[in-house]
Amino acid sequence: MFSGASALNLDAKGRIAMPTRYREALCAEDAGKLVVTVDFQSNCLLIYPARQWETVLEKLLQLSDTQPQERALKRLLLGYAQECQLDGNGRFLLTPPLRQYASLDKKAMLVGQLNKFELWDEQVWQQQLTDSLDLLRNDGLGASERLADFSL
Repeated sequence: MFSGASALNLDAKGRIAMPTRYREALCAEDAGKLVVTVDFQSNCLLIYPARQWETVLEKLLQLSDTQPQERALKRLLLGYAQECQLDGNGRFLLTPPLRQYASLDKKAMLVGQLNKFELWDEQVWQQQLTDSLDLLRNDGLGASERLADFSL
């Protein structure tokens, strides 16, 4: 399970290095294979270990090709999906369309989300944090039934 936020830099070729604390698990469980796609709800990328992506594919197979929202979701997630392999230095290449979608240039934030990662432009991530804090402070946890009894 992945957690924590890491500041990363994209190189001139669009490669990004996976933090060392995640590499061993990714190589042991998925042979360093990843799938990168877009987050249709936010301007960030989603990075799945290969086995986790299989779960997403199973869900996508259940969706209709004739229902407009379901077809749109399939089109976005599958259309942008890129299979990657960590190289000997733990790097993987992001295609130009993926970098463009998430406005990734140089500085990025990789955020663990249990079974996957989010990859954000650093400035967009900072704004997302501010927006998330505002939402939780203004609406509280009672706005969601599943969060109503959540405590730390």
